[in-house]
Amino acid sequence: MNWKIWISIPVLYAVFSLWYFNWQGPLTQAEIERFFAAFEPQTGSEQTSLETLRRFFEEDDGRGFVMLNQVQIHERPVPHPVTGELVDGRALLTEYLAPFTVDLLRRGGHPVFQARTVGGHVDSWNADDNVSFSATAMMRYRSRRDLMELAADPAFTDAHIYKLAAIERTVSYPTQVVFNTSLAPPAAVLMLLLLLTSVAQNVVNLRRSTTPPPNKDLP
Repeated sequence: MNWKIWISIPVLYAVFSLWYFNWQGPLTQAEIERFFAAFEPQTGSEQTSLETLRRFFEEDDGRGFVMLNQVQIHERPVPHPVTGELVDGRALLTEYLAPFTVDLLRRGGHPVFQARTVGGHVDSWNADDNVSFSATAMMRYRSRRDLMELAADPAFTDAHIYKLAAIERTVSYPTQVVFNTSLAPPAAVLMLLLLLTSVAQNVVNLRRSTTPPPNKDLP
């Protein structure tokens, strides 16, 4: 076994872990106060329940979470918030999601799930505001600190106008995954590293077995 090949597994997984997991611990009260001082005056903060958001930050456990978003996109074309041209709501939402997703990935987050609604309410009771949504999406955040930093990012605030123009109504709330049948990235990355390293080891072994030994009889 070539140890130089297999040592790459813990090295590369350590790099992945530095990106994927939160190593800074829970939010501090000072961080929370600085955020709200900067966030409350921003455009778009009126759509946010500041009391609920503050409680979510103050109860930070330092773990990652998944934000569940239920969205109703405008069915008819809507005015572009910059040009005024009528555009499809889904195309307009993409203008918001594309840079947002890049920034989310940079902070160890990623999309988890996306689905469109294909039927009406099959089961529903004791739901006073029983409205439908056209799509459901889930986004994984590395930590509540990353959500805070994204919300405070001026680029995020500037792009928020596209989201407001594209979406008719939405409900978003954080969740903690309890059970999941899909392969989570930490397990998937480890399995991929093991597979690639095993292939590399087999290639090295094959080359060694097919390379003729040096001819010691030559002068």
